[in-house]
Amino acid sequence: ANVGTAITAIIVTLGHLGNGDELEKAFAGAVINFVFKILVVVVLLPVEVTTGYLYYLTKAMLPETVGDGDKWEGPIKQIVSPLSRKIIIANKKVIEEISGGEVESCESYYPTTCAGGVVSYDTCEQGLIGCDKKTNKCPAFFRDGSTKSDDMVSGGVCLFLALFLLILCLMGLVALLRKMLLGASTRIIYKATNINGYLAILIGCGVTVLVQSSSITTSTLVPLAGIGVLKLEQMFPLTIGADIGTTFTALMAAMVSTKVEALQVALVHLFFNLTGFVMYYPIPFMRRIPLRIARKLGKATRMWRTFPIVFVLAAFILVPLLLFGLSTLFDQTAVGWVVLGSFLVICMGLGLIYFIFWWRFRDGGRKMAACMARRQRKSAAQKNLPDDMDYLKADMEFVKSEIVKLKDFAGVIESGL
Repeated sequence: ANVGTAITAIIVTLGHLGNGDELEKAFAGAVINFVFKILVVVVLLPVEVTTGYLYYLTKAMLPETVGDGDKWEGPIKQIVSPLSRKIIIANKKVIEEISGGEVESCESYYPTTCAGGVVSYDTCEQGLIGCDKKTNKCPAFFRDGSTKSDDMVSGGVCLFLALFLLILCLMGLVALLRKMLLGASTRIIYKATNINGYLAILIGCGVTVLVQSSSITTSTLVPLAGIGVLKLEQMFPLTIGADIGTTFTALMAAMVSTKVEALQVALVHLFFNLTGFVMYYPIPFMRRIPLRIARKLGKATRMWRTFPIVFVLAAFILVPLLLFGLSTLFDQTAVGWVVLGSFLVICMGLGLIYFIFWWRFRDGGRKMAACMARRQRKSAAQKNLPDDMDYLKADMEFVKSEIVKLKDFAGVIESGL
């Protein structure tokens, strides 16, 4: 979940696809957050599995009990929640009851029925889509007598609309900032952001605490990096601060929860980011590792303009699905599935080792760069083909006219002779 939040900033870079210079800078600025989190996971995951570092550290900080209080909501959620609850409400009781063994599956909640045909929280049996307990009203997508497939279709439609609006708003943000940051305003912001890295971390943390979302903070910074106002070295500490600041939302929510486990999860999130900061920022040598990787990924967009799209599909869809599929094989009771999973893991490990060997010792990096450059040239040639044909036709007409003039001139000379 912590790594997945980086996708929002990467999607923002799609608004710079029309400009190669801006795309390189914007993608490097957006992907630095993803690279940082992946590097932290690579180090902390094996450490956590072998030693339980985060588990025991946060467990030692927990109180015996957490006092009951009102449910905490951030300011952004308080503004957006009333509108979203009129459209659709996820019934969280379904997950709790199924995980607790109270209900076997989602089929037990269907079909939904409302006593006397009155649609409200008190009169309706709810499925995946619930009703508002405070107002006693049901959202627009709730229907009396709906089936599981009906609710799943409604959820899918809402997900599609939400993603569409998200991308549309992010594109609008890029266009707006690009127009605003022109002339003197660019120089002012450049001087304002040229500050000490540790102060930048505090600023990123403070802004994220206020807006309650690291995605908002990083997505706003990406266009600044794209137009050259914000350098990658300045972007890095701001994103680290945003990652730390977003953990305070979960901490504040956990402090008014009745479950000690919720507080421990929030503390794990906090110390995950703090540990990553200690590992990769104070020491200049370690700091250069994520910066170098982000720059190389940014340069890849020069050779292949659609690289950000492929990166999003591979890093956030294909790889997670592959890892999820492998994990499900090891959860099966049949020995055959476990053996198959082990075989696939060994094959993937050998493939990864060979890829590293090919990249480092077989000149794989240069070959891949050349391949991406060929694809980019081919794409550019196909895009410019209609204009080139028009120019070719114009040149052919000019050549024909010149040939006719030469023939006429030759005929005059022959007649004179």
